[in-house]
Amino acid sequence: MVQTHYQKALTSIVPQTLYVVATPIGNLADISLHALAVLGRADLICAEDTRVTQQLLSAYGLQARLLSVREQNEQAMAGKVIAALADGLVVAQVSDAGTPAVCDPGARLAVRVREAGYAVVPVVGASAVMAALSVAGVTQSDFYFAGFLPPKSGDRQKRLADWLKATYPVVMFETPHRIHDTLAQMAAMMDSRTLLLAREISKTHETYLAGTVSEIQAAVLADANQSRGEMVLVLHPAPLEKTDGLPESAQKVMAILVADLPTKQAAALAAEITGANKKALYDWAVAQKKTSQ
Repeated sequence: MVQTHYQKALTSIVPQTLYVVATPIGNLADISLHALAVLGRADLICAEDTRVTQQLLSAYGLQARLLSVREQNEQAMAGKVIAALADGLVVAQVSDAGTPAVCDPGARLAVRVREAGYAVVPVVGASAVMAALSVAGVTQSDFYFAGFLPPKSGDRQKRLADWLKATYPVVMFETPHRIHDTLAQMAAMMDSRTLLLAREISKTHETYLAGTVSEIQAAVLADANQSRGEMVLVLHPAPLEKTDGLPESAQKVMAILVADLPTKQAAALAAEITGANKKALYDWAVAQKKTSQ
């Protein structure tokens, strides 16, 4: 059965195509049959670090010509990739782990290849963002991905301040040498907000810490191991402000409008009609949707 699906993936590969291939973020077994088929068939593989990619290929008995394509030379290497596609070759793009072009090189290459008239096709796989969200316990369908937090304290403070009253979860990456400072800043600003710290996802020492920001900060301070490795933080939405004082007439207007309009637009219009607080109307509608689910 596995061989059947692998062969089917092989036959779907089209020459003169750039395949953007997601690779494991930890456990090598997380790679897909589709990814293995593309990497096995590719005439050229663009790699963020050729040494890391060579280890992955060796683990599965694969061989391919590797081309170093990093953030610093991505534009320059695009010409070589386009030339390879023009020769009818199959080209794959990988990063050291996860999906290229998401906090990794690849976006500029994809644009240049598409502008040259060639197809750019994703080969899906492991995602640290989705993995962390899947165990964070957030119920919202929307979320904000912030990538890596700013390295400078002042810039980071501003970003965190933007999310003080966020009604959506925020997913962010952080590094071991900044995690203590980041958690300290978060604790000073939103100590009781719910937070998940996912560390070393899909690797041997993966851990998941869930609790308030202050609880996560204490856990990391108490165990040096919790400040090592690659980290994903999932900040839960801010608690809804109490809307007990919202007039019943305003609630009725909001209920009518939100049935046909986006919540934000309905809240703005309801505020104009009733004079009630726009945010209170918005939060009321969000709360109503949650209770009806």
